[in-house]
Amino acid sequence: MDWRGRAEARVEACPDGPLGVAVSGGGDSLALLMALVDWATPRGRTVHATTVDHGLRPESAAEAAEVARICAELGLSHRMLTWTERPEVGNLQAAAREARYRLLANWARWEGLGVVFVGHTRNDLAETLLMRIARGSGLDGLAAMAPEFVRDGITFVRPLLHASRADLREDLTARGIPWTDDPSNADLRFGRVRARQALEHLAPLGLTVERLAETAERLAAAREALSRTTEDLMRRRVRWDAAGMVVLDTTGWRAVPEDLRFRLVKRVFALFNCDGYAPRQQAVAEIDRLAGHGATHVAQGVIARACADTLRFYREPAAGADAAVSDGMCDMRWHIIGPPARIGALGEAGLSGVDWRQTGFAREALLTTPALHTAGAAPRSLLLAPPDGYSVSLRYSVPPPMTR
Repeated sequence: MDWRGRAEARVEACPDGPLGVAVSGGGDSLALLMALVDWATPRGRTVHATTVDHGLRPESAAEAAEVARICAELGLSHRMLTWTERPEVGNLQAAAREARYRLLANWARWEGLGVVFVGHTRNDLAETLLMRIARGSGLDGLAAMAPEFVRDGITFVRPLLHASRADLREDLTARGIPWTDDPSNADLRFGRVRARQALEHLAPLGLTVERLAETAERLAAAREALSRTTEDLMRRRVRWDAAGMVVLDTTGWRAVPEDLRFRLVKRVFALFNCDGYAPRQQAVAEIDRLAGHGATHVAQGVIARACADTLRFYREPAAGADAAVSDGMCDMRWHIIGPPARIGALGEAGLSGVDWRQTGFAREALLTTPALHTAGAAPRSLLLAPPDGYSVSLRYSVPPPMTR
């Protein structure tokens, strides 16, 4: 099956409803737009397009306007999204990438889209592999990017991972459609540009785009197998309760291969932090060494405390106290249903008014559970004593009760 057939199959697998596509005006995303229209329109699927203008180049606004013109000719809706909150310091490219997905997700929700297509290609797989090798990444970093992923509640789909840039430009040329080449794609200050140029010199050695992309895909298959094993360990060794305390059974811990131990610890952190970022490897290794030694370690606002045959994880009180409420979520873990109000952590003041010892929950976990904060009164627990009209639950389901 050629790249068109694979891409069309990916589109057909999407749930019913309108489809979104991110279009920069470059060859990859513009070819994706044209192909998506070819496949979706005959099937009665509506396509919505958008362009993110990061404002990093003077030409970007004109390029976005050109995309809008093309969409108008195709009879498609198009919206330009502008990034206005650029950081003064730090990695500007990384910040732009994060902002891009945040803006796309907000746009998708506004338009009622469940799926947004993005134009990553075979070349992106090869370039990313080279860049990750240079950074000394492990298996997870070297594995190919996923055909689809979820960011901020929106599913992003990469239907062109079996197409090369040459394939897509050939398609646009045949249609008589010009595209814009971003000047930054020739700027050697960027690692991806250097990787792109290195591929030209590696091809005679057999390290072609296709060979590197195939390698990345094989590594992705290995990562998937390890992920399945980790989930099995999760079911057998990890339990948590409705207050959010997570307990990892460390019986025979050292008999478990180190890589799986580290993956399991990272998987536990994912219960607390749904932003997709795991603790640094050094922090995971330190937590791993805690097992059986009765010490504690703090990472990403989570405290890991070692007991005899368990590692216990709970939100750090300081982190929980600063938890923000957004779209009915508190501390990224709690679904809050109820009238608008000031919601925060229960804390010592709220816990003192609750007979928490009868609940079966750990004191450390209860301190950071959501509570209603009212002027002149102690915080009232939404978990243990919810006021009328309020309910609270963890964003992840609670397995069978833990053995205490």
